[in-house]
Amino acid sequence: MNAPVHLDVGLDGAPFYQPQANEEALFEQAWRHGMPVLIKGPTGCGKTRFVQYMAHRLNLPLYTVACHDDLSAADLVGRHLIGAQGTWWQDGPMTRAVREGGICYLDEVVEARQDTAVVLHPLADDRRELFIERTGETLKAPPGFMLVVSYNPGYQNLLKGMKPSTRQRFVAMRFDYPSAAEEQRIVANEAQVDAELAAQIVKLGQALRRLEQHDLEEVASTRLLIFAARMIRAGMSPREACMSCLAEPLSDDPQTVAALMDVVDVHFT
Repeated sequence: MNAPVHLDVGLDGAPFYQPQANEEALFEQAWRHGMPVLIKGPTGCGKTRFVQYMAHRLNLPLYTVACHDDLSAADLVGRHLIGAQGTWWQDGPMTRAVREGGICYLDEVVEARQDTAVVLHPLADDRRELFIERTGETLKAPPGFMLVVSYNPGYQNLLKGMKPSTRQRFVAMRFDYPSAAEEQRIVANEAQVDAELAAQIVKLGQALRRLEQHDLEEVASTRLLIFAARMIRAGMSPREACMSCLAEPLSDDPQTVAALMDVVDVHFT
């Protein structure tokens, strides 16, 4: 199975990103010193957008891999393919990132199969090497190459946690949802809405997050707030937009959805 990979190169404009602390400087220093980066944070808090932004800022090709239960080391490194012209080798996204001196970003890395650690470890320590067993090659990562991984600590369990031997190879950053003022700027920019509506949506999001312990696996992410604001800007009523973009994505339980909509009704009367 091929890895779900997206290559972001040659972007005309920088992706919008609202800094929260010193994450930009920390990321750049890690890149300059050949250190891999681990980003921890809840769903929809801006981890992927941050990596896209930094790839643009550093002018590096970015290979993004969405990790899943069946993702193997071969999906990352590459494999031999058979076609009408015979057999040939096809590099995986990690191998291409190493060859090009770009960023290889593994999103939700703890979802990948355990055998991926075999290729991660030599790249994430002082060796900075990728061994391709099928071809016998050992690639030395150039100075521009950077390994970045992310995951949501809230999803971790005994079966899907990152081993200490892997985690301690990385410079780690912890992301969270931005402050109200920062989130308002993000929602206003991303959804192209005015400051008043952005503030109203963010206040609603904060109220919904306070319900985290009430049968919610996850709280309302910044991404969902942006979705709701976009729907409202497009002409959908606030209640309908919040139902489809906030309440329903947060729970399958009808009673919980109804309780979430009670909170929506308080903020959008």
